[in-house]
Amino acid sequence: MSQGLLRQKERIDVSLHKIIRTMDIEQIKPENDTYKHRLQVQIRFSDLDALNHVNNSFQAQYYDLGRINYFEQVMGEQLDWTKVVVVIVNTENNFFSPIVQGEKVFVETKLVRFGNRSMYMHQRLITDRGIVKGTCRTILAGFDKRTNSSAPISQDFKDRFLSYEAEE
Repeated sequence: MSQGLLRQKERIDVSLHKIIRTMDIEQIKPENDTYKHRLQVQIRFSDLDALNHVNNSFQAQYYDLGRINYFEQVMGEQLDWTKVVVVIVNTENNFFSPIVQGEKVFVETKLVRFGNRSMYMHQRLITDRGIVKGTCRTILAGFDKRTNSSAPISQDFKDRFLSYEAEE
């Protein structure tokens, strides 16, 4: 990496750390810090930008991997995604500090709550040293493919997730 790029990277890293220190972290913490589901993320060379950070768009893909794996863990089988009864309607990502090549990173996933037609999930990217690199809140809505409209989430579907989260 050229000296110019290294200096630029250092300036960006210093700026990011200043921003992070001034953030009110309590506003972006999950409801509680307990996560049953954890999946290690493989950082690939193609995930990195010119500053050797994992690009934000790839972090979104890490959350997708965690969510898919979580669903399969809860359901106890590999899912046929054409038959899944929920769709993502909103995501909110917060980036706290850069993920760099060589860090051991996990995506942790949990169900926060159910509504009649929606489910709320929380995820975080966390290192093996316990440093939270970012969080993601996702709202999924019940969906009926036949009518192409929102639908209530069945109690059976809810019970499987609630049972998984309640297990010790």
